[in-house]
Amino acid sequence: MTETLLLIDAYSQIFRCFYGVRPLSNSKGEPTNALPPFARMLLKLQNDFPGARGALVFDCGRVGFRTRLNPEYKANRTPTPPELKAQVPVIRELAAAFGWNLLEEPEYEADDLIAALAADYPGEVRILTSDKDLAQLVNDRISILIPDPKNGWVIRDHAATCTKFGVRPDQLVDYLSLLGDAADNIPGVPGIGPKGAADILSRYHSLDAIFLAPESVANERHRRLLQEHRERLELNRQLIALRQDLPARLGNATLACPILEPAWDKVRHVCEQMELQSILKALPAKQPEAIQDDLFANL
Repeated sequence: MTETLLLIDAYSQIFRCFYGVRPLSNSKGEPTNALPPFARMLLKLQNDFPGARGALVFDCGRVGFRTRLNPEYKANRTPTPPELKAQVPVIRELAAAFGWNLLEEPEYEADDLIAALAADYPGEVRILTSDKDLAQLVNDRISILIPDPKNGWVIRDHAATCTKFGVRPDQLVDYLSLLGDAADNIPGVPGIGPKGAADILSRYHSLDAIFLAPESVANERHRRLLQEHRERLELNRQLIALRQDLPARLGNATLACPILEPAWDKVRHVCEQMELQSILKALPAKQPEAIQDDLFANL
C-alpha cells in the first residue's frame, strides 16, 4: 500500500478557520468567514497529496461510554456559535464536491474514529488536527499534519512529538492524565505541571510502573500527590485513551476511501452561491462547453 491516508479532524479545522478570520458575510447576510480558508485548505491538500486516500471525520457529540465514566466530561463546552453552525452544512457540501469522504459514527468521537481508521490502515497516515489527544497515535507510519502559513504544512513525527511534549507518544495518555484537560473538563493532579509530568514519566516510564511500586518515587511531594489522586488518574486514562476498534459497518473503510477528482462544477456552484470570490479565482479555469459539429449530421 503506497498511498498516503489523510484524515482530517473536521471540527478542529472548522473552528481553526472560523476563529482565524474576522466575521464575514455575503450580500444575503449569510456568514462566510470559515468557508474561504477551509476551501483553500482542500485545494492545497489536493495539490500536495495527489492520489491520496482520505476522509473528513466528524464528531457525533459526547459519547456514552465516556459520560458514563464521568457525567461531567465536556459538560463545560459552550454551544457552537450560530454563525459557525450555519456554515457547517456548506463546508460538508464543499468537501464532498472536492471528492472527500465524510465519516461519522454514533458512540465515536472524531478522535476515536480517526484512531480506529489509522490503526486499520497498513500504510502511511497523516492526521490533520489541532487536538493534542491525537498525538498519542504517532509512530513510525502515523504523524500529525499541521497547517503552516509559511511552509504549507509541518509534519510532526515521532521525534517532533517527543520534542513538543517532552515525552514519547506512547506516554502521552499518562502525561495528559497528569495534566488534565480544561477543554474536556478533565481535572489533572494539582501541583503537577508539564515539566513535572514529563520528569515523572522520564524517570518511571509509566503510571502503571509507579502504581506497582509507589515507594520508588524519590520525590516525596510527587509520591504523595500520585497516591492521593490515583483514582482520578485511572479515570483520566480511560477518558483520554482513544478507542481503536473500527466500527463493524465500515469494514475495510480505509482501503475504500479514495479522494475522488473534484467535481469542479459543483465546487464552483457552491462558491458562487456563497459569493466566495477569492476561491473562484483560485479554481481551475472553467472548460468551455463542447460545440457539436453537425456539419455532416444529415448525410
